[in-house]
Amino acid sequence: MTKTLKQLGGLLLLAAFAGGAAQAADRVELEHDDLTLVGHMETAPGSTIEDGVVLMVHGTLAHGQMEIMQSMQGLLAEAGYNSLSINLSLGQDAREGMYDCDSTHRHKHEDAVDEMVAWVDWLKEEGAERLAVLGHSRGGNQVARYLADQVDPMVEKAVLLAPQTWSEGYSEKDYQSNYDTELAPLLEKAEALVEEGRGDEIMEMDFIYCPDTKAAAESVVSYYREDPRMDTPTVLGETSIETLVVVAGADETVTDLEEKMADRVDDEHIEMTVVPDADHMFRDLYLYDAADAATDFIGWK
Repeated sequence: MTKTLKQLGGLLLLAAFAGGAAQAADRVELEHDDLTLVGHMETAPGSTIEDGVVLMVHGTLAHGQMEIMQSMQGLLAEAGYNSLSINLSLGQDAREGMYDCDSTHRHKHEDAVDEMVAWVDWLKEEGAERLAVLGHSRGGNQVARYLADQVDPMVEKAVLLAPQTWSEGYSEKDYQSNYDTELAPLLEKAEALVEEGRGDEIMEMDFIYCPDTKAAAESVVSYYREDPRMDTPTVLGETSIETLVVVAGADETVTDLEEKMADRVDDEHIEMTVVPDADHMFRDLYLYDAADAATDFIGWK
């Protein structure tokens, strides 16, 4: 798509959303582990769930109808693809919107995998006959873990948009930069509490994007321990599902993805593409390029 056509198409799409002309995704619910999970299903014109669904997972403390996810659903629908964009519960019942930083954090990074399993089972029960999965940012790492640990045989393809990377010592440096506070004493306390079987004990601290909040010790350990599986290219070495990694060329959040993928691109089941000049959220219509790459790769149409 040329730049001019991309700009025109993007303006028309944004105008349609603003004016309510675009078909809104249908809100759906699923009961799981004493929580109500929420998702938004968008069905392509002339399509049914039996034709297949792309299950979509958002990034850190976000939700399935944030701009990048909602816009991607619209572009997938235009290309003839059904999609279900889920809200990870993050330990909250019927959660919608961005995570409320005033709430106590009791969620763990790995919780997403079980919720993806539940949603895949739901989609199969609803009649889906083929599935793909798509994750953005931290959601990309969580999708990769799902592929490595509990993937359903019906899942054919995976697309990871600017997925999370990790390196030893990163969490400590990032925490110090964000909060001018050392992470190590907090993590040591949390690890000790978990070791004592007191992982549900609450700590007052800055946590992820939330300053001056509260988090369970087991949550602190989950998000901040030294864990090579927080590095998506590393996890992809454990998978076998055909996967496309979409790198944002001007990403200032995940800055080393293309470099780290050098160890993976020779794997038979892994492909990588770069969207030049795109930021981490694929703003300014670069999401068109990501959507084109995703639909070409999934290849159902």
